[in-house]
Amino acid sequence: MAVSKATQEFVPIKEIRDGVIMLKDGSMRAVVMASSVNFALKSAEEQQSIIMQFQSFLNSLDFSVQISIQSRELDIRPYIAMLEGRYKNEIGDLMKIQIREYINFVKNFIEQTNIMTKTFFVVIPFSPVTVNSSSSVLGQIMGSKKPQTPVSDDNHFNENRTQLEQRIGTVAEGLSSCGIKTIQLGTEEIVELFYKIFNPGDMEKPMISQ
Repeated sequence: MAVSKATQEFVPIKEIRDGVIMLKDGSMRAVVMASSVNFALKSAEEQQSIIMQFQSFLNSLDFSVQISIQSRELDIRPYIAMLEGRYKNEIGDLMKIQIREYINFVKNFIEQTNIMTKTFFVVIPFSPVTVNSSSSVLGQIMGSKKPQTPVSDDNHFNENRTQLEQRIGTVAEGLSSCGIKTIQLGTEEIVELFYKIFNPGDMEKPMISQ
């Protein structure tokens, strides 16, 4: 009989600590959220400048990064719930009518128009120094194939995080030159991000009335 495995066994994440994703292989990841640039509204000169700045930024990196774009249907329910609260607390009849008409307008507009939200993330990696006998002269001569052992214990966490933060600063500075603002995600934001990735159906669930 086949034994089903827990989803966690297929996810390479060991833990999330102080805004840093620790993978099972000992490497680290930071996630930076980036703002967007309305490229189409820029002049030809501005567009060319942004392209050149972004190209210069990529060429300046001596490590790889991953750019992730999440596109999701806009969830208007919290906004509608806020308007419903305003409607209940409003005393004036004229204002209540206007709020109700506006609520109906927003609902109809959302039903007829597929509005999507896009969020941009940059994943920045760092692999701690590895211990491998083949890195020595004797190891190279003997052709040792001993697997690498990442140095990722608690004593080295702060040191490794410092190295990762330097990379974060490099990415933030490079994107800033392109007119893109960035902010690093903390532990709670990363947990929420992965929860939404692995549970996309939760957006379809009805909201619990307060």
